[in-house]
Amino acid sequence: MSSEELLTVLEHIEREKGIDKEFLFKAIESALTSAARKIIGNKEADVAAAIDRATGKIKIVSEGKEIKSEEFGRIAAQTAKQVIIQKIREAERDIIFEEYLKRVGTITSGSVHRFEKGDIILDLGKTEGILPKSQQCSKDRYKQGDRVRVLILEVTKTSHGPQIILSRSDAMFVKKLFEIEVPEITEGIVEIKSISREAGERTKIAVWSKDEKVDAVGACVGMRGSRVKDIVRELQGERVDIVRWTDDLREYVKAALGPTEISEIRIDKANKKIEVIVPNDQLSIGIGKHGQNIRLASRLIGWEMDIRGKEEKAKTSEEKKPEEGKIGEDKGKEGEKEEGKEGKPAKLTDLEGVGPKVQKVLIAAGYDTIEKIKNLTAEDLTKLDGIGAKTAEKIIKSAKEK
Repeated sequence: MSSEELLTVLEHIEREKGIDKEFLFKAIESALTSAARKIIGNKEADVAAAIDRATGKIKIVSEGKEIKSEEFGRIAAQTAKQVIIQKIREAERDIIFEEYLKRVGTITSGSVHRFEKGDIILDLGKTEGILPKSQQCSKDRYKQGDRVRVLILEVTKTSHGPQIILSRSDAMFVKKLFEIEVPEITEGIVEIKSISREAGERTKIAVWSKDEKVDAVGACVGMRGSRVKDIVRELQGERVDIVRWTDDLREYVKAALGPTEISEIRIDKANKKIEVIVPNDQLSIGIGKHGQNIRLASRLIGWEMDIRGKEEKAKTSEEKKPEEGKIGEDKGKEGEKEEGKEGKPAKLTDLEGVGPKVQKVLIAAGYDTIEKIKNLTAEDLTKLDGIGAKTAEKIIKSAKEK
């Protein structure tokens, strides 16, 4: 390789590969210095190699004297070629690593190249990616040459170049599919608040709209279900439940467990636990196949959830009665909580100012017993929808008289 050829090659590499020419000059000089020491036979020798940036001429100096020989000329040409090839490979690997590192959490596509012990190697164009068996869905079936959409899950640097781990089972994969299919999400109008998934089986996704005029669930479903159908098709028929997110925890629970009919919701804020009571014929729906529905709803909300049928709950309450309220003098406060003055069970509708609508509002707010209402103020009740100041005073007064 002549001096002119060296300059031409380095300029081409800088232009086409984006590798700084000065970086290559220094790499070649360092390699030439090492090669010269080997030829001299002294690793500690004072040797320096320099390349004229204007002419490309290589000069090797040892102890202040320039060394000229055919051997050095031949070695210099071979070394320059090897260094250039090596640096190009390293630079390309670095470029690919940086490119895919920035794309972690996004969707890409590739063609099935080969299979390795259950893992699928995808050709991504510039490089290859690994779709491990653990990141595949049970319903996915591929053959060589098939195009596959995947999530870029992780990118790491190895001695052989970047290792790109892909996924189709991660919940983020479904989230990104919605972002692609639903323009309102990309525009920031609709927001995905939470997502829980059991790959290949079922996904629950909670969405919320910043614009009251835009229905978040409707936007995700699309005209005649077109948007969600495309996603379900990509997921090989996996069931996708789209839930309307709300900061009203009770309403959120109802949506998350849909289409289950719920009789009662008990919330333990201190321990982030929720107990859901449903009609007995709704229990299997609420639990779902192998507990899937309640498990996904629990993950979606981020609270521990327990679901029981009415009969089971009533039976549990009956078993606890002998311990909780002793017959006679110890009945006291528990008796007041469950019974009115005439010994009959006291209901919220027994209170003055409480009709069916107000009763629903009180229960939804967690005030499902007269005992709880006794500890409230009229001001507490007026914060609830549909309860005015006069009605609140009547309710509180009536509760304290029971």
